[in-house]
Amino acid sequence: MTTTLLPPRPELPGPGRRSTAAARTRLVLSALAVCWAVTRAVMLVLLARDGRFPLGVGGIAREVHELYFHWSQVLAQGAFPLDDPLWQYPPAAGPVLLAPGLLPGLSYFQGFVALALFADAVVACALVRAGRRPGCGLAGAALWVGGLPLLLHVPLARYDVYVTALAVLALLCVARRPRAAGVLAALGALVKVWPALTLLGTPRGRGTRAAWGAALVAAAALLLALAVLFAHPFAFLRQQGGRGVQIESLGGTALAFARLAGQPLRVEYRFGAMEFTGPQVAAVAQVSLAATVLACAALLLWRVRARHWTEATPFDAALCAVLLFTVTSRVISPQYLIWLLGLAAVCLTSRATSQRPAAALVTAAAAVSTLVYPLLYEDVMTGTWTGVLALLVRNVLLVTAVLLSWRGLWRSTVSVEPPLRTDRTGRTGRTCDSLIKPHQSDNSS
Repeated sequence: MTTTLLPPRPELPGPGRRSTAAARTRLVLSALAVCWAVTRAVMLVLLARDGRFPLGVGGIAREVHELYFHWSQVLAQGAFPLDDPLWQYPPAAGPVLLAPGLLPGLSYFQGFVALALFADAVVACALVRAGRRPGCGLAGAALWVGGLPLLLHVPLARYDVYVTALAVLALLCVARRPRAAGVLAALGALVKVWPALTLLGTPRGRGTRAAWGAALVAAAALLLALAVLFAHPFAFLRQQGGRGVQIESLGGTALAFARLAGQPLRVEYRFGAMEFTGPQVAAVAQVSLAATVLACAALLLWRVRARHWTEATPFDAALCAVLLFTVTSRVISPQYLIWLLGLAAVCLTSRATSQRPAAALVTAAAAVSTLVYPLLYEDVMTGTWTGVLALLVRNVLLVTAVLLSWRGLWRSTVSVEPPLRTDRTGRTGRTCDSLIKPHQSDNSS
């Protein structure tokens, strides 16, 4: 008699396994909460010691104390800064910079830091909530909680955490609430432009139309309100064209080596950043601009060619796009790493993401960025070998992250059909419970 061996039936999780998984999740969440509290306390201590050992260069918080506070005083009079070369931000940055002074019982600086911590906590909680959905994970929350302190106390002294919170919330709303995602992306874009890229990877069809339609309506309404409430809302446009090549940018790295080779290049404080001046700077700036145009063309090509969407696709596309525009920019300020950490964390909430290698490199770049600014910033400005090599390592990590991010995004959406995954119950399906449904896709974008 022949015995037929049947494949084993998938073992369904029993009450014991469920309770073990729940206990493990509670342990991870407790660890994340403790890590957040401890690391943010350390960041506050560093902020209190700003300008003293071991930071060396110091003055990180001076931008809040002096520049942001000055702008808030101008904005309180009902006008945006006019003829101020340092004011280079879209109109919605005005209310954001006014907000810290409106908190009762706190100075402007204390209110600014309190709002930064609040935005940081909102991002962490949103990532935890997203990571607890079926088929997702808490790696994104862990990256944010553990990765942000790599930048020391810089995140508490820049308003980029506020902007990152809007971008993260927009991305996490794309699948279920595309209109809310559009509104959040529009708010973020009117504060600092780049959150508009969070809508790049919305799935074709009604999702895209809903998100972009809501974004346009929200942006128009907010611009109209700001134009009524404040004078000179578009004054920032006058200051953009004159920007040069900042020393921390990719072009700045090339110029730093040229200066080491004997080229007559100088570093000056211009437009709120340390920039190179000299005969080669204009050419490098033009190359950066051309690279940005090519990056835009590449993203448009991806959008046209993309055929396969999962819940992770909008996340992956946003990280790839912001990485591309960051490395091709004439400016790579240390706070740009806050954006990248937030977007990388969103990618890691989904097990379908193609961006794990890029996320790891972004985290490494954040750690090295702390050497570039503030620890070795004097060396970077004066162009010593120590400073230039630290800058080179950080920027090589970012360029490598861009290449791996693009490859992962292209392969997962254009080249091949994303593989099905088998969950613990033996059922086969896409990862994350809110995959793009078939009726949401059509030929329009």
